[in-house]
Amino acid sequence: MFLGDYQHTLDAKGRVSLPAKFRAETTGKLVVSKGLDGCLWVFPADRYEEFADRLLSKDDFKQTSRKVQRYFMAGAADVELDSAGRISIPSVLREFAGLEKDLAVIGAGHRIEIWNADQWAAYNRDAAESIVDDAEELSELGFL
Repeated sequence: MFLGDYQHTLDAKGRVSLPAKFRAETTGKLVVSKGLDGCLWVFPADRYEEFADRLLSKDDFKQTSRKVQRYFMAGAADVELDSAGRISIPSVLREFAGLEKDLAVIGAGHRIEIWNADQWAAYNRDAAESIVDDAEELSELGFL
């Protein structure tokens, strides 16, 4: 499971070093895709396959299903950890997430998220303001 919040930088070649804890939980083959809230999602290849299988199990004749499938799959890229523990992020995905130099690399359970550091800080501020209400709502629905 991926946990924690780490500050990293994007190098001139569009590479980011993953935290050692995260590298220990991967086999080297990863998939980077658009995420939600303006970040990128990074999955071990087998986890992405499970995620893609769930997406592809939905009805292709429903517009919403097609839209979600395309969103998460069209921009996805296979990447591998290099000998220094870095992954190369394709330019289209860097642009999507507004990645320039300072990054937040966070553990989000079954995936890693890569954020523009300023956007991550803003997201955290906003989340902190509503987390009590959100947790209460989820508890009332039986999720917590």
